[in-house]
Amino acid sequence: MPGPLAGVVVVSLEQAVAAPFATRQLADLGARVIKVERPDTGDFARGYDRTVHGLSSHFVWLNRGKESVVLDVKSEDGLRVLRQLIDRADVFVQNLAPGAADRLGIGSKALAESHPALITCDISGYGSTGAYRDRKAYDLLIQCEAGLVSITGTPDSPAKTGVSTADIAAGMYAYTGILTALYERRDTGRGTNLEVSMLEALGEWMGYPYYYTTYGGESPARTGVNHATIAPYGAFTAGDGTTVQLGIQNEREWRAFCESVLRLPETAGDPRFTSNADRVAHRPELADVIGKVFAGLTGDQLIERLDTARIAFARQRSMAEFATHPQLAERDRWRRVATPAGEVDALVPPVTVPGREPAMGPVPALGEHTGDVLRWLAEG
Repeated sequence: MPGPLAGVVVVSLEQAVAAPFATRQLADLGARVIKVERPDTGDFARGYDRTVHGLSSHFVWLNRGKESVVLDVKSEDGLRVLRQLIDRADVFVQNLAPGAADRLGIGSKALAESHPALITCDISGYGSTGAYRDRKAYDLLIQCEAGLVSITGTPDSPAKTGVSTADIAAGMYAYTGILTALYERRDTGRGTNLEVSMLEALGEWMGYPYYYTTYGGESPARTGVNHATIAPYGAFTAGDGTTVQLGIQNEREWRAFCESVLRLPETAGDPRFTSNADRVAHRPELADVIGKVFAGLTGDQLIERLDTARIAFARQRSMAEFATHPQLAERDRWRRVATPAGEVDALVPPVTVPGREPAMGPVPALGEHTGDVLRWLAEG
């Protein structure tokens, strides 16, 4: 069955993470995504590492289902072909350096005048206006500017997140913005100029700490895997070294935890622990009580007690353990995807639509589709 975006042509002058993440979602829904790459090196994410059969893990993740076309857009011929591609596109996405698209004559304002039905999406670090507009922006830098690093890590050491959170946030808002614009164009016949800033995208995700700090007078504390305002919440270890993460959110769960997991029902009424606020205030004493009980249990015994009591918990899994997660296997969430170096396993996109299989096409080699796309343009 064709995907819901079958027939939609997306041209993307993209690199790194944010824009490729957005366009990969469109490709999975059946859009034809033509990825324009520079000669010789292509998208510089191709060179981040060589861990996937010699290919970059970032590139394999972000670029399945696309057609790779090599163009030197700084040359007269390359720019001419790019313009021809834009003439045939429904959507044009770019995350070039600030001002680069305007200098090439393919900025959103110019394209809005010459291509009124075209949807353009500009992804940048800080947006097209303001004092920061020309600053280079990488994921770590935006995490810092948005305050994420300040609340992540331990009391002694701030930390960035382990994935490209700012890039992913921007990519997701670009993706949903493009879908909205396509829906709107169906009724109006006109395109839209979308702009997504990494700072503003990640800033939206910082809503809780923003309100907590602005109206509470202090930032949420860095607490590692613990929670600044909930206890018990975080990592606890059984006697055999198995680590589980607890997340007790209400008093009913707290009482069940004391009765069925700790098997110390009197702990629920201990004045130090009677409310969540009390438990947070006495977190070290609470951890000591829990730790003593858990030390006498194996991981399997602890998990059985937590399951029986219906307490929210998770095993602290490594990435290797995630790759063999039984829930993903039972739900058939893996597919084989072709790459220039052989097939790899890839997760099915997280939105499940009954009766519809996402496209999940091959990962392209650099310039693999240049000839095909040039012939398509020549055919008119």
